[in-house]
Amino acid sequence: MPETAAPDRPTTTAAAPSRGRTRALWVMLATAILLGVVVVFSAGTGQVQIPPLEVLGSIVHHWHLDIGPLPSHPQGENALWVSRFPRILLGLLVGIALGTAGCLLQGVLANPLAEPGIIGVSSGAAVGACLMIVIGGTGTNGWAIAGAAALFGLITTAGVYVLSIRDGASSTIMLVLTGIAVNAFCLGIIAYLTYIASTAAREQIVFWQLGSLAGNVSWTQVKIVAPLAIAGLAGGMVLVRKLDLLALGEVQAAALGVNVEAVRRQVIVLVAMLTAAGVAFTGIVMFVGLIVPHVMRLLVGPKHAWLLPASALGGALVIAAADLGARTLTGGELPLGMLTSLIGGPVFFLLLRQRNAAGRW
Repeated sequence: MPETAAPDRPTTTAAAPSRGRTRALWVMLATAILLGVVVVFSAGTGQVQIPPLEVLGSIVHHWHLDIGPLPSHPQGENALWVSRFPRILLGLLVGIALGTAGCLLQGVLANPLAEPGIIGVSSGAAVGACLMIVIGGTGTNGWAIAGAAALFGLITTAGVYVLSIRDGASSTIMLVLTGIAVNAFCLGIIAYLTYIASTAAREQIVFWQLGSLAGNVSWTQVKIVAPLAIAGLAGGMVLVRKLDLLALGEVQAAALGVNVEAVRRQVIVLVAMLTAAGVAFTGIVMFVGLIVPHVMRLLVGPKHAWLLPASALGGALVIAAADLGARTLTGGELPLGMLTSLIGGPVFFLLLRQRNAAGRW
């Protein structure tokens, strides 16, 4: 009697990563298309209304291609390239930075609830900005505030890491607990600075902490944040395989040749740089670094080679959509961080409920 051929198991096993890769590519493609739509409509929205075709025509003409209509309004080109596109691009870069930072931190801490503020960079940046506003008053140059915010954010992160070291190495639990303690201390400093500030300076402090893209955003700011965001994303992509191994556990990753402490140190440096760049010119924007990687993990899976770029795209989309909503939902302009918190809080609660109902936590 002839033997029955065994099923081709390797082919079936190999099909799973292929399906996961295909799904990740489709998710990122859909996110990129939606992001493009939001950017075009955001660029055309304002006191000078510009139709989407004219926005696209202006972009194409700036690439030296004589295709499509230019803005018919006499101030259309000026509104797009002096005011709106710098603001939109800065928002995209901030979203990329925060989404990437959140994904890296969640990966290195093996905790989907981690976010960049947990290592003190956001609260430290707030201390720097508040201190500069109190010292210089309401006439303080925006660049001085941004520089102080970035510098204090980096210093605070370094302090959290040094204080978390025990016996020559840090640990996830010590990083989290030290971050909580340092954040509480920074909040006390912020409260004191707010208390002693003048009424006008106090309003500026509150506005900065709410986060906003309003103000005199220029191409110079975009040129400063762009290399930091791109370098942070590129540095994260170099570490994706090690982050995947860390998901197995620190002991297992170390057994497979991963220097856990070195990876943790590298990720903290990248997260501090990305978050400091993100908050320097816009103030603190809440929940982006927490929710976006969490949602993208549900959509594309846990493999960081796909999760990290997907989180960067998702962060850019969230900031672009939130900024458009901040400019159009009311007669005035809502703070960006307030809008992301109002939307992000309920969304994250629903995600927690779903995961709990599915028995994952």
